[in-house]
Amino acid sequence: MPEFAKKNSNNYYNNYYSSYSSVSYYRNTNGTVNRQKLNNTVSFRRNVDEKKVKRNHLIHKVISTVLILLIGLFVLPKGFSQYVQPILKGGTMYPSIKADYEQMRFPTSNYLANDWYLGMRSLQGAETKKPLMSGIVEGQEIESLKNQLIGLAAAYPTIHPAVYVWNYDDGSYVDINADEIFATASIIKLPVLVQLFRAIERNDLTIYDEMALTEYFRTEGSGSLQFKAEGSKYSIDDLARIMITESDNSATNMLVAKLGSMTNINSGIREWGLKKTQIRTWLPDLGGTNKTTAREMATILYNIDSPGFLSTNSRERIFDYMGHVHNNRLIQAGLGAGATFLHKTGDIGTMLGDAGIVYTPNNKKYIVVILANRPHNSPQGKEYIVRASEIIYNTLAG
Repeated sequence: MPEFAKKNSNNYYNNYYSSYSSVSYYRNTNGTVNRQKLNNTVSFRRNVDEKKVKRNHLIHKVISTVLILLIGLFVLPKGFSQYVQPILKGGTMYPSIKADYEQMRFPTSNYLANDWYLGMRSLQGAETKKPLMSGIVEGQEIESLKNQLIGLAAAYPTIHPAVYVWNYDDGSYVDINADEIFATASIIKLPVLVQLFRAIERNDLTIYDEMALTEYFRTEGSGSLQFKAEGSKYSIDDLARIMITESDNSATNMLVAKLGSMTNINSGIREWGLKKTQIRTWLPDLGGTNKTTAREMATILYNIDSPGFLSTNSRERIFDYMGHVHNNRLIQAGLGAGATFLHKTGDIGTMLGDAGIVYTPNNKKYIVVILANRPHNSPQGKEYIVRASEIIYNTLAG
């Protein structure tokens, strides 16, 4: 075999040599191979084959690039928007299937969850982030007032109370079972109201947005909205006002839905730094599953009144609602003439409560929260709250 064929490692010359060497065109008159002609032909064929390989590689590369571009432009965005994005937002990849998942889980689940990520519920906020609400700075406990209230409770053995009082003048306070968890009844509407105005300040919605009353939201209990025509439209301002002034349950459920869910409200409550307050079911919550403590409700009141937590416009509107509550038969009934009370009441039969800020005619100011577990609809619950309010007012207003 010629040397030029032996030197080629990829067998081009080997293959062409064996193919063409027997052809008479490449043989001399004496029958020997004309290696110059054969070498030229083999080199030419090899160059042609190499160009074909390069051309085919280029074609494949162009086709692959075009396919990748088409997938990137059309397939991936559609798949992301249809499948991935809904999951990241806590939704479903099948939007045509309608189901009230929160209701199915009673309604936000039998445990408190305030965050949703990749299909998993979790508790986030209070333990890992700096609380958004400021804690109440307490001074000395008012022992004389505390003893009077304990003595009063002894006169009402069927009543189990929680009382928290905090004086703006010097931070003096009274704590009776203030960290014990109680049903909130309609007092849960205060954290709903706060979360609403936090959302307004984030521009998630406006006070002028409207919602229509539907049978889904209509519910029994307190408030006049339950008697209004289906499809009636109300602004967020209207709903917030009647939620507080009339303690309207239908309006509350509409606002809870507008804010996203009970889970979203619980998430806000955890971000504020409150660990025991939670909303777990639609109103009316006759089973008492929505919870709070006297101290945490006082903390909410303290921060509503603080310029560092809400804007001036939000605070003024909230205080306007709270200053026109229709139920004046609890703490307010025990206040002296000329006192102003910004508050919210709650009543589910077995728990009666009231929480607010008292302004006295002589410029004294204090927070008071009274929650009372009682036999169902026992009038002694109301009597205890009114008498406790009288004792507190007479002590702090002087």
